[in-house]
Amino acid sequence: MSEKNRDGKRTARERLAVERDKQRAADKRRRALIVSAAVVGVLGLAAVIGVVAANAGKDTGDSAGPVVAPSGANGEDNLAIPVGKGDARSTLTVWEDFRCPACQSFEQTYRSTIHELTDAGQLRVDYRLATIIDGNMGGTGSRNAANAAACAQDAGHFTAYHDVLYDNQPPETDDAFADNAKLIELAGKVKGLDTPAFRKCVEDGRHNSWVDKSSAAFGKGGFSGTPTVLLNGKNIYQDQTMTPAKLKQQVQEAARG
Repeated sequence: MSEKNRDGKRTARERLAVERDKQRAADKRRRALIVSAAVVGVLGLAAVIGVVAANAGKDTGDSAGPVVAPSGANGEDNLAIPVGKGDARSTLTVWEDFRCPACQSFEQTYRSTIHELTDAGQLRVDYRLATIIDGNMGGTGSRNAANAAACAQDAGHFTAYHDVLYDNQPPETDDAFADNAKLIELAGKVKGLDTPAFRKCVEDGRHNSWVDKSSAAFGKGGFSGTPTVLLNGKNIYQDQTMTPAKLKQQVQEAARG
């Protein structure tokens, strides 16, 4: 292996490690806020119960709407968007948030390898979408982008649009993906995606409730942050020795049986 290749791999690993550290710090801040909120919540619990009782049975008019899974979604509660052949011997489960910088870093490092393996029929990827940054930073960009990606799945262009979103990810503190017009503009980068049907799906938030349910499943799964990447059920994102080459080797070995 050339020195240049070794340096490139070290750089990729170091970048991923930095993003992991940032995610852990964000999670720590979020937990601290939750604890503080819990103290305040105890003091106001009696008042909250009174309000809930007074409004029981009333329609608030703020229903999120029915859960509508995108075309082809599968898995428990149809919360996974599959890419690749269903009979592939290896399955990569990727929990992602389109506002998450660490997710972007993972995608930039592993994307070409994942595409190569799915195209060869050796790997299936189950993409599962979360809205962690919306919760940490405020806003709706994570949810809106995930809804738009689900709309792209309906149109048969999920993978290409998924990649475009990460290629054009705004800074973590910038909730640019909350603007549906921005998401539709980015659809213009995917041939055949920007159609009236896609625009209506995005603007109506057709899959918002499905995204909310998917993100709730992430929370119930006890994962530490996004991205969470599981190869045949084993968390490989936490493996500091993992590289695209190592992932490729493991998948190809499984394909050979």
